[in-house]
Amino acid sequence: MAMPKATASVALAMAVGLVAMVSLVAGTPGFATFYTPSYTPSACYGYQEQGVMIAAASEAFWNGGEACGHQYVVSCTGATNEGVPHPCTGRSVTVKIVDLCPAGCRGTIDLSQEAFAVIADPNAGKVQIEYRR
Repeated sequence: MAMPKATASVALAMAVGLVAMVSLVAGTPGFATFYTPSYTPSACYGYQEQGVMIAAASEAFWNGGEACGHQYVVSCTGATNEGVPHPCTGRSVTVKIVDLCPAGCRGTIDLSQEAFAVIADPNAGKVQIEYRR
């Protein structure tokens, strides 16, 4: 028996919505590294303090400074090397973008040392992550 067009449309819309919600929850994959104090000056705020739950954006989402002030939830998803096989703490951290990751940046997002320690063992240096705004 064929499904009425209206029912089929509703079912399709629900399926598309569910896929969109799953992708929003899952986040965008990338890599996190960290930098150490002093955190000023920054590309976004100069010498104005912004706390320690901060990060520098890579060119992947810097967008000419548009990322300044945006907040991201970052979660560790795994190791990137043999040195620390299980670096993730199982926690997430919310950070504010205050800077541009310098040339040669090894991560998608460069977290403050304090923010990195929330999600992973700092001895790892670089971890796989998921992040979402």
